[in-house]
Amino acid sequence: MKENRVCELLGIKYPLFQGAMARIADASLAAAVSNAGGLGIITGAAPTEWVREQIRKAKELTDKPFAVNLMLQMENVDEIAELVCEEGVKVVTTGAGSPGKYMDKWKEHDIKVIPVVASVALAKRMEKSGAHAIVAEGTESGGHVGQLTTMTLIPQVADAVSIPVIGAGGIGDGRGIAAAFMLGAEGIQVGTRFLVAKECNIHQNYKDKVLKAKDIDTEVTGRSTGHPVRVLRNKLSRTYLKLEKEGASVEEIEKIGIGCLAKAVVEGDVENGSLMCGQIAGLVNKEQTCKEIIEEMFKEANERFKLFGGKNE
Repeated sequence: MKENRVCELLGIKYPLFQGAMARIADASLAAAVSNAGGLGIITGAAPTEWVREQIRKAKELTDKPFAVNLMLQMENVDEIAELVCEEGVKVVTTGAGSPGKYMDKWKEHDIKVIPVVASVALAKRMEKSGAHAIVAEGTESGGHVGQLTTMTLIPQVADAVSIPVIGAGGIGDGRGIAAAFMLGAEGIQVGTRFLVAKECNIHQNYKDKVLKAKDIDTEVTGRSTGHPVRVLRNKLSRTYLKLEKEGASVEEIEKIGIGCLAKAVVEGDVENGSLMCGQIAGLVNKEQTCKEIIEEMFKEANERFKLFGGKNE
């Protein structure tokens, strides 16, 4: 790899983050990504003791850096913020708000803080509050999304801040890496392609739906509630959109989503479960190990666009 600020900051081989997918990003997936040279991330959108268990398990599976993601709207966020200090986690990513209240404590514990943002204004605020880098995530991504596309968001964020920018949303191969770097990113975050990684513990039915997905098979639900989520089309998403079109209340709409992610991830219910997935799904057509995914992506970036010097060593 050529000199790269993200790799230098975190001590990783490839400037690649694995998306912190709720109910999906566990120790198995995070450790596999970290062992392959990227930054594996454990979701913090879970009970506190589960997160503690996954952190300790990841430490058994890898001696490489990994991160924990904090969804700042979770009820137990204060506990998770303290937990990462107690367990010696060295990297934290955050979403759904500003982590400003935790910054001083995290810095006391030498934790690198990398917020996920969907706007230039929030990126500037995060840099001012002491963030070490920024993940600029476009609306092409799976799960909770903003409005701006990756193509428009990355260059504007890169122009607005001096800290490294990690591009996310719609990146699933070497061409996506090259595009993100040309737009001003110094790293990339990938979620959807890791859904079908062999180390990813979601139900096979969920993986099969991703593998069979076409370019137009995702849609965004929940825009009327202020919590838009990109998913693969199914019975649940159609019900969501029907209720939104009919002007149903926020309470009525959100009630049908309770437990739906678990239905997809654990039970394999691909009609009534929430199949969070990005628009890049149409490019994902095979199951691989995390190592194979990462090495293939960066080899392609190197061969096609000469962004990375020499061989992938």
